[in-house]
Formats: sequence, structure tokens, C-alpha cells
Amino acid sequence: MKTNFSKILFLSLFITFISCDKNESAKEQSIVKYSISFENAVHHEAEVNIIFSDITSDKFAFRMPRSSPGRYAIHEFAKNVYNVKATNSKGEVLEITRENPYEWIVEKHDGTVNVSYTIFANRGGGTYAQIDETHAHLNIPATFMFAESHEENPVEVTFNVRKDLNWKIATQLKKESEKTYSAPNLQYFMDSPTEISNHQVRSFEVDNQQVSFVLHHNGTEAELDEYFEKVKKVVLQQKAVFGELPTFDFNEYTFLACYIPNASGDGMEHRNSTILTSTRSLAEGGMEQNIGTVSHEFFHAWNVERIRPQSLEPFNYTEANMSGELWFAEGFTSYYTNLILCRADIITDEEYINGLNGTFNYVWNSPARQFFNPIEMSYQAPFVDAATSVDPVNRENTFISYYSYGSVLGLALDLSLRKEGKNLDDFMKLVWEKYGKEEKPYTIKNLNDALNTYAGSAFGNDFFSNYIYKSEMPDYEALFASVGISIEQKETKSDFESFINGTNISGNPKIGSSLYKAGLDKGDTILAINKIKVTNKNDVSSALKNTKIGEETEVLYRRHDVEKTTKLTLQKDNKYLISTIEKEKLSDAVLENRKAWLSGK
Repeated sequence: MKTNFSKILFLSLFITFISCDKNESAKEQSIVKYSISFENAVHHEAEVNIIFSDITSDKFAFRMPRSSPGRYAIHEFAKNVYNVKATNSKGEVLEITRENPYEWIVEKHDGTVNVSYTIFANRGGGTYAQIDETHAHLNIPATFMFAESHEENPVEVTFNVRKDLNWKIATQLKKESEKTYSAPNLQYFMDSPTEISNHQVRSFEVDNQQVSFVLHHNGTEAELDEYFEKVKKVVLQQKAVFGELPTFDFNEYTFLACYIPNASGDGMEHRNSTILTSTRSLAEGGMEQNIGTVSHEFFHAWNVERIRPQSLEPFNYTEANMSGELWFAEGFTSYYTNLILCRADIITDEEYINGLNGTFNYVWNSPARQFFNPIEMSYQAPFVDAATSVDPVNRENTFISYYSYGSVLGLALDLSLRKEGKNLDDFMKLVWEKYGKEEKPYTIKNLNDALNTYAGSAFGNDFFSNYIYKSEMPDYEALFASVGISIEQKETKSDFESFINGTNISGNPKIGSSLYKAGLDKGDTILAINKIKVTNKNDVSSALKNTKIGEETEVLYRRHDVEKTTKLTLQKDNKYLISTIEKEKLSDAVLENRKAWLSGK
């Protein structure tokens, strides 16, 4: 793919597209015209038609995408396409040939190829599409074919909505008429999810730009009003980090939320919009539990959509997209997700600090750091980002999510900077000014150089050398102490008790654990400990109550219907406990540091 997401290219193409007379501009570059209708929505089908014109090559290929913006793995959208037909400008049938599973080819056309097909869609999340009688939830790459030869051409799409279902259209695409929308090129079109449903809308203005929240749900107007107040707080606190909102196309940003039972929980950022899906209604936990996705995805309006890794430019819709910067693009965004909720008074300081425990322990107790640093963890995205496989993998020992890894590194960098009288907000603002605002894609070296500029070369190079290019652990005890938080390892139970599920070993034992050393493996069932029969997790704890850490115990287990015994030496479960130190025990300086970190701006 050749088209770049850069601001300059977008504006130049779009100004040309909207300022010229359409007939005159069509002579220079024909419009790819799409239409979609939903008569058989009850069976999750839509009918799609596309007109490609001004085709200059004898052999014309059109295809389904294999990847989607914000996702890094392959997703074979072609598997849900059938009834594909092609005709020329006169309606004469063209023969279709196939050279691979995701592409269709026609020859002997007359410069125009009309394509039609049926698409099946029944997953309402950020990557796929869902069509039923509640809505047409369209992720564009999962719905529409394209031609690489026409990727620079402007796009027009007509959504033939179901009036009988009171459907309305919500999208970041430019509205041309009641049901027709446009995009300047393929990249913008593919990045523009569309929600068609009987939804509700709330909007507010921030610095002459409109932020709209579109909600498809089964709840009340009052519930939406209450929830929208939380959304507004998130938006304003994130604006405070960077000092300003991005300049959105058409001066509008749109949240596209579906909180319905048939949705799939997800969130997916786009240039001027984001998909938010959950099975939780606002009345049944969504008011509190769905807002974190709002926070995460809106932060992406800066970090990844405009502060964009060079490795993702241009986004390739024909193969997996790999980036070594996801620890920053996704991970630092994850760090700010709950921090913003705390600053917005949506969660308390105590809730935020206690919430650090899970992610912190997952990252720093993982054996995977001996194999990959944060950059290399980011490279794993095509294999883990909603990717599927049937062969077993060893992720428990070899992978740490770049979301989590980057989040705890963002925490370490923020607290380290604060000890120097600086903070991560101002560093993010510097990166925004240098790369995001002008939409100049960055590299890892650029980030290293930017940190050197902000905090000095010694500080910046030390952070990158130890924690990005290597997998060292920062001195969290000192960092947490600076904001009145304690961190300690408490021996609450053995690692053996922590890892098993009931009496079954449900995952690969971690390298170095007592199970690993004893030769136990995923799928084994524990039958007895020290000759005491066990049938549940409570039995396991009872059988071990007189066995101390470091002592050996006999374990009877079943593997592949064969009973075996092994000797296992108990090891302590060294989980970290992060907690708030009472204010009365802290100095005024430490209290001020905590306030500056967690309070709203």
C-alpha cells in the first residue's frame, strides 16, 4: 500500500476531492462507488455492490483485506464472502478467476468492472462486522473489497438503511447526502467504522470541535446522560495531558458504542472515531466497567493515530503489520487508561493504586523477560493480537503483553521523571509537538532522542538501555516510596497452590516454578499429595498445611490416563503487594508528589 496517513496527504487529497466540481474531478480520478443493503439482516447477510471505473490494465484484481487498522494479526475476511459476480459497464457477465484465497481477477472488461457479493457478518467488535436486526455494525475491512490499483481514488459509499428498523448512520466519513458518505482514499475509508442502528447521541464542544458519543443500547436516556458526564471528564483530562485536542477532520470526533447482549467486548481506535463494544449494559455494570475502554481508546487519538510509529506507515491491508513500538503506542496508552479515570474522579486514588497489582505481578514475575525485551514483545503482535492457532504455544513462559509491559514501564518512567522534577505528561506533550501534531512518524531512536532532550542524555539513555533494549527491572521500591506507596513481596501461599486450577494444571508451568522443576505439565491432574487424596483446591491446601516452603512432598498425578508420582519441593509464591501508605505516615513533600501525580488537571 502506498497511501500515507499523514496530515499533509490527507488534507491535499481531501481538499482536492471536496473543493472541485465532482464531474471535473472524476475525469482526473474516478470515484470508487460502494453500496450496501441489509434485506437479509436476520440471517446476518448484506449485499455489496462496487463500481470500479477507469481501469487501465487488461487484468483487473479486486480483493478482501487481510488486516484491519489497530489490529496487527492476519484476519482472513474473505472467508465470509460468497456469491461473487462481476459485469462490465453494459451489464455483461465477466469471467472470474482465482489465484489465491483472498483475490478475484477479471479480464476482457471495458474499463469498468461492477462487482457484487454477499457478506456474512456476526461478530460485533472492533475487528469484524455484525449484521442482524438490531444493527449493522461495520468494520470496513471486514465488509468491503478493494482494488490495489485504485487505492488513491476517492471513495463514495451508500448505506441503504432499514427504515423499518429506525436505523440511523454514525461514522467519521464525510456526509454527502442522507445515506451517502465519502472518503478521500482507500486508507481513510478502511479506517472509518460505521454503526447503523437506532442509537442515541450526546455531544459537547471543546475548543470549537465537537465530541459526540453515539450509543446503541437497550437502556434509558437518563443512563446515557449519566454515562456521558463520565465521558466528558475523560476527554477533558486527556486533553490536559497534551494541552490540546488533535485537529479532527471536520472538527468532530465520534465514539461509536454498542452496549448490547449480542456484541463482543472490544475497543478499537480510528483517526476520528473509536469502536466501543460490550455485552454489559449501563444498568448492569457498564456504567463503571465500560468507561476504561473509553479512556484507553480516546488516548489513542493522540498516541498511535497521530503520534504514529514509522513501522505502521503505511498500513498494509494485504498482510500482517509488525511494529516494535507497541510497548509505547499501546503500553503507555494503557498506563494512562486508569490514571485518567483517577484524575477524573471516576475511580479513587486507592482504587487506582490497588489496581496496579495485577499488571505489575504479571509482568515482573514472568520468565518471558529472559527471552524478549519490550521491542521484541511488540514484534509478537501478529501472533497474539486476536490471532488464532490450533497448535499449543508456550506464552506463559515466552510472552508478556506489550499493553501490560508498556504500562508498567510508563509508570516507572513517570515516577522516575517526577523524582527529577519532571513528569510523563510533559514528555508526552513534547512527543506530540515534535511528531504527533505534524503527523511525522517516529522510530524507537526518535523516542530515545526525545527523552534525552526532555530529561538529559544520561537519564534518557539509561532508561532505554536498561528497560527498552534490555529487560531490567526498575527500582520500584524507591519510585513508589516517592509518592507514598509501599511494595513488598509477601509469602501468602506456595506457587504450587497458586498455579493449579482445582486439581488440574490448566496452563504451562512457569520456568523455575516448583511444578516445572518436578516435571509436572499442562493437562496433568493431581490425585494425591503426601498420600492424601485430593479432589479440589481446598483439599490441596489441607494436604500441604504441614509442609513448609523448601520441604519436599510426594505428588501422585494422572497424565494420559497413566498414574505417576514425582517429588516436588515447595517454593513460595513471591507476588508483590502494592498498597497505599497512610497519609499520617507521609511527609508533606511526598503527599504533594502523590497529589501532583494523581489529581486532575
